Amino acid sequence: MAPTADGGVRLVIRASGIVQGVGFRPFVHALAMRHGLAGFVLNDTSGVLIEAEGPAAEAERFLAALRTELPPAARLFRLEVSREAPLGRAAFEIRPSEARAARAVPVSPDLATCAACLREVLDPSDRRHRYPFTNCTNCGPRFTICRDVPYDRSRTTMAAFPMCPPCRAEYDDPSDRRFHAQPNACPACGPRLVLRDRTGAPLPAEDPLRAAALLLREGRIVAVKGLGGYHLACDASNAATVAELRRRKHRRGEPFALMVRDLDAARRLALVDPAEAELLEGPARPIVLLRRREGAPVAGDVAPRQKYLGIMLPYTPLHHLLLRESDSPLVMTSGNIHDEPIAFRDEDARERLGGLADAFLTHDREIHIRCDDSVARVFRGRPMMIRRSRGFAPLPLRLPFAFARPVLATGALLKNTFCLVKGNLAYLSHHIGDLENLPTLEAFEQGIEHFTRFFDIRPRAVAHDLHPDYLSTRYALALPPEVEKVGVQHHLAHAAACMAENGLEEPVLAAAFDGTGYGLDGALWGGEFLVVGPGVFERAGHLKEVPLPGGDAAVREPWRTAVSHLVSAFGGDLPDLPFLEEVDPAALDLVRSMIRKGFHAPPTSSMGRLFDAMAALAGIRIRTTYEAQAAIELEMAADESEEDSYPFDLGENLVVDPAGTVRAAAEDVRHGLPAATVAGRFHNTVARMVSAVADRLRRRRGLRKIVLTGGVFQNTLLLRKTAGALEAAGFEVFTHHEVPPNDGGLSLGQAVVADWRCRCASPCP
Repeated sequence: MAPTADGGVRLVIRASGIVQGVGFRPFVHALAMRHGLAGFVLNDTSGVLIEAEGPAAEAERFLAALRTELPPAARLFRLEVSREAPLGRAAFEIRPSEARAARAVPVSPDLATCAACLREVLDPSDRRHRYPFTNCTNCGPRFTICRDVPYDRSRTTMAAFPMCPPCRAEYDDPSDRRFHAQPNACPACGPRLVLRDRTGAPLPAEDPLRAAALLLREGRIVAVKGLGGYHLACDASNAATVAELRRRKHRRGEPFALMVRDLDAARRLALVDPAEAELLEGPARPIVLLRRREGAPVAGDVAPRQKYLGIMLPYTPLHHLLLRESDSPLVMTSGNIHDEPIAFRDEDARERLGGLADAFLTHDREIHIRCDDSVARVFRGRPMMIRRSRGFAPLPLRLPFAFARPVLATGALLKNTFCLVKGNLAYLSHHIGDLENLPTLEAFEQGIEHFTRFFDIRPRAVAHDLHPDYLSTRYALALPPEVEKVGVQHHLAHAAACMAENGLEEPVLAAAFDGTGYGLDGALWGGEFLVVGPGVFERAGHLKEVPLPGGDAAVREPWRTAVSHLVSAFGGDLPDLPFLEEVDPAALDLVRSMIRKGFHAPPTSSMGRLFDAMAALAGIRIRTTYEAQAAIELEMAADESEEDSYPFDLGENLVVDPAGTVRAAAEDVRHGLPAATVAGRFHNTVARMVSAVADRLRRRRGLRKIVLTGGVFQNTLLLRKTAGALEAAGFEVFTHHEVPPNDGGLSLGQAVVADWRCRCASPCP
């Protein structure tokens, strides 16, 4: 119905996006009061429903402000507006939530403590002084405590804590920033801390947090229950304690994350530019990889052989208080045993972490779903996700196209995430981990069940990796027959993920570099030059294949791959190189025999394995203790000012033969050039390889846009050099920012390819 003749109108508005649990309803109420409108606002399982009536001019101003003056944590995806005749309402009210049949409510990620709440926590005169669970509509737990939607207290793990009268008054007052803040609590009615020993028995402590901080100062390891699970914390400046944590956790070389009190403390440890500072202090509070200061006052074992430190700022009041009491940077690493998911349930944490921690600082607010810390770095002034989890998940990615049907994509083996898509929204899961054991598989299955129910998505197709032995593939193939199974080649998925987040829908070039991906020919791909787009997938070029002696054993022992590349470059007589002296002669003879006979030595075109080989050849790393260690340390060792590069051969079929690279690098090593020089020249060489292949393909195919994707491009030195070389040659270069370039972003690409196939092959059923 049209507006009435006297100018009065009733706006019926449906708002979708991040509009629950972020103060959206009180914002709408205040806005309606400001413009003199009557009506109501309520949450339901589709978002927020608003009816606002009054003078037409004021209603239109209200609508304009609704689009532009949002609460800090709100994100508006869509407003559906109709104009109807007024009903004569006299007041504007906030109504109770309604459950509807359709469910499509993106839930807010967990948000770091806001400045207003932190002031209260630190104010001795405030009733929430030193209360570690202080929050409001602008901050605090969301995703990890939510059991169901609409997002109301009764559907969260805070349902177990009835509010006291002062908290209830805040909760019911539309003018208060805690109006309908579902986790609202105080010391009188909310969750409480307790300090326990490693068996779970309570330890006598008047103030558990101060007692835990004392243990940390004394060199103990404390398991700390946070938003999405447990951390293992210790004093980062205490070398003996850091070494002991490594021993207990069986984490021999991988860097530990640090938590520091504030931005000034971060700057004492690392160089922080404005974009990095913004990322550190933002509401997501990820771990940010920052260039380490010379002489940074942390134990060397925190990040051995690294130029970077992974640093995060406190994101809960508990963390803020603990850092102030500890008065030192803390190691704050995931509470798990090597390769298992982070512990988040109390009993499970005591069982799994009892041998790792000396004490537990825990509390009685249940975590409903685990969520590990996110990891990011800054590239060209923008965040680049390495692990997208707490603070970002389950925030969906809005894509410039709508999917033809709901799809589940199950990801890969390592750094697993899954992705559910519906409409133009892609719900990329939190970090699951490496699907190599039962606990991680259970976390994967529970996560899918949670997301499908939460967002009311019933997949009609499931996309999966081609590798038949991945647990994610087996899960997909075991789904009911009515769910269509779509196998997606690994590197095609990488390229499609980068295209999707950059809004690319036409065919492009792609350099997809990683450690291992199952190829269409059954070989292990990983150094791929592709032409990719809807209905288009061409392996246009690749790194020359070499044998991978021992398969997975070569991943753990990069010297094997180095020998394979040396045999390819020199033939049977290996040059006299220092790293070979560290290899057992019998093992060396066996590997050479495997290469010669092709026994248990599958062919690979992997760029990641070439990085491993160069790290071994240069004397940097011949055996690894964690994934990609050799390649990472090659990046860390590289002289970034080096300008020279090595030769390589590029045939007409666009197969890049690195034999010349290997021979020249071996000569440099034999002549005593430092590893930094060799590593620097190798990085320059790979950048030239990409530019050379791209130039040939541009001349053949006329394509000027290229995406750089795959785990190798987490290496920002390589990324910077490669993007620079391509741009100098006239290419438009696209990289990852919102989703990881590694396998953590693969599930998004799988979902996109499944949609392409639905559209391009035949009409969808």
